[in-house]
Amino acid sequence: MAISVNTNTGALVALQNLNTTNRQLGTVQNRISTGLKVANAKDNGGVFAIAQKLRADVRSLDVVDQSLSRVQSLVDVSAAAGQAISDLLIDLKEKALAATDTSLDSASRTALNEDFKALRDQITTIVNNASFNGTNLINNSTAAINALASADGTKTITVLDEALQLSGSIITVTTTEQVNTVTNAKAALTAVKASLNNVNASLARLGTKSRALEIQSEFLTKLSDAVVASIGSLVDADLAKESANLQALQVKQQLGVQALSIANQAPQTILSFFQ
Repeated sequence: MAISVNTNTGALVALQNLNTTNRQLGTVQNRISTGLKVANAKDNGGVFAIAQKLRADVRSLDVVDQSLSRVQSLVDVSAAAGQAISDLLIDLKEKALAATDTSLDSASRTALNEDFKALRDQITTIVNNASFNGTNLINNSTAAINALASADGTKTITVLDEALQLSGSIITVTTTEQVNTVTNAKAALTAVKASLNNVNASLARLGTKSRALEIQSEFLTKLSDAVVASIGSLVDADLAKESANLQALQVKQQLGVQALSIANQAPQTILSFFQ
């Protein structure tokens, strides 16, 4: 190789190698600082695009899980209210049955009737207060409510209103039902029995929906975890490997600086030719 004072080929080569090492070192340092081997589209366009789509899926799954949780909470509130109403109907059945006793005196019947009316009216109080997040599923104000069940929004879980108010199709006990006479007591007993069976059926439906919502939520949590793990396998840096690369590149950088220094001194040998 010719020795020239104008062009130091050796220095140019050494500089190119040093620049390459510096770029590699910068890449490794960025991976260590971010924990990602693919932090942006420049690192790997194809992998970054896939990772971004998966991240969008995870965000969508989070929204679905929130929807499922809200509706499940609403169903659980409704079921708790329904259970309380079922307990009241059991008490009403007891009062109505006692009131069919023809041997009761007037005072006893009046006391039973007052107890019956108080328990009857308590059902209305429970129904009116069984709301969650502004929605009531047992007062016939909402036909149905849908919970998101898939990330694309095409699948839903529907929960129907159970309409547990008095004088309804489920609770046939009327708002004016009384047991002040034997005849009325027998009619009330029939209505309470039918209502109790209907309410228990409603509780079974609400329980089934609550379990369905819970199962779907558990599945989506596992699915989200799997997607997050997939993203990690695509873009996460192996920090143990990058640590080893960092040390190697730091040594290589130092050697490159020394090589460049030596190459820069090479033209000085030309002076010895003219002594």
